[in-house]
Amino acid sequence: MYKDKKILGLITARGGSGSIPKKNIVSLAGKPLIWYTIEAAKNSQLLTRAIISTDSEEIRAIAKKQGAEVPFMRPAELALPDTPHMPVVQHALQWLKEQQGEEYDYVMILQPTSPLRIAEDIDNSIRKAVDTGADSVMSMVELVDFDSRKIKRIEDDIILPMFEDEGAQSSRRQEEKKAYKRNCAIYLTKTDCIMRGDLFGQVSRPYIMPLERSIDINEPFDLELAEFLLSKS
Repeated sequence: MYKDKKILGLITARGGSGSIPKKNIVSLAGKPLIWYTIEAAKNSQLLTRAIISTDSEEIRAIAKKQGAEVPFMRPAELALPDTPHMPVVQHALQWLKEQQGEEYDYVMILQPTSPLRIAEDIDNSIRKAVDTGADSVMSMVELVDFDSRKIKRIEDDIILPMFEDEGAQSSRRQEEKKAYKRNCAIYLTKTDCIMRGDLFGQVSRPYIMPLERSIDINEPFDLELAEFLLSKS
């Protein structure tokens, strides 16, 4: 809890995966992938409670072995490959309210595919949301050496501009504006926004994370990169 605000950490861990079999529990540096997110949540000073939403008994067993809470099993209809996060989060909030009488001011979605996120990232995001009154705080990473003028399309083997004509010369780095993207490590949103089906709300603020903690595991190469970075820490 922070400044009387109750914050739920929700680790979403579906059993299936297309890119990497059993991705959420695949081995990373000798530990199940989900272990890193469980540890970050357990080490947070400001999360009121952290739970896991999963449809997999195997994930449930592994998570509970690591000391995580799995108070319910996610319904199968909310664990399909194309199921968005919103109904999964709404289900968890409704279950906690109806079955345990618990309500929260904010909910933080923590995906197991961000294993290098640390407890400080969780807590600093919470501080920013509560201190500023933001509807949401999203973790982001700066895009290195990015300029929209460098993005091209190819038609009939000819390079053409995607957005605008860059002229006769390539853009210079000092002329570029900084650009960012969500790194998928933290989605922190007021619960009333979530229950309206709005992940961002009217005011969404960034929490900037360094590149080395912004790995999002989608492909086998991402696992190799994460393992390399963990070996250097």
